[in-house]
Amino acid sequence: MTGPTMQAGDRHSRGSVYIGALVALAILGEMLSQFGVLWATQDRRAREADLLAHGNKIRRAIGAYYDANPAGQYPKRLDELVLDPRQPVVARYLRRAWRDPLPKGGEWGIVPGPDNGIVGVYSQAPGTPLRVGGFTPANAGFADKGSYQEWIFVHQPEAN
Repeated sequence: MTGPTMQAGDRHSRGSVYIGALVALAILGEMLSQFGVLWATQDRRAREADLLAHGNKIRRAIGAYYDANPAGQYPKRLDELVLDPRQPVVARYLRRAWRDPLPKGGEWGIVPGPDNGIVGVYSQAPGTPLRVGGFTPANAGFADKGSYQEWIFVHQPEAN
């Protein structure tokens, strides 16, 4: 006796299962690619939020450093915001020197001020921000900017 013979209908159903599996794989691949785009967008939004938070902390720290000296002096390096060398006691305006979060730990761009001091920072990352509005009053100037490099965190001393 020979083994069971394959009927014509069996071959047709096997082909349908194969085509169905290919369609399911194509749909799964498209879903995974859309998930990847969504994940990348969420990651970028989180980095933008970190950029705003860290940039504002540095701006406030520069202001506190400036106000700590009656002559109004800006730091020469960002590390001086972590430990102020001008003070006889330990003075810290930042817990740590934040890195630019957009290029994953990149260096901040420096806005120079009087006497080679630092009056502000900005991200050197290329790209167009996802966020174009809804900023706090301190960051209102960031609305509708076309580049992260235009988000400049500068300390403006109060006029007396």
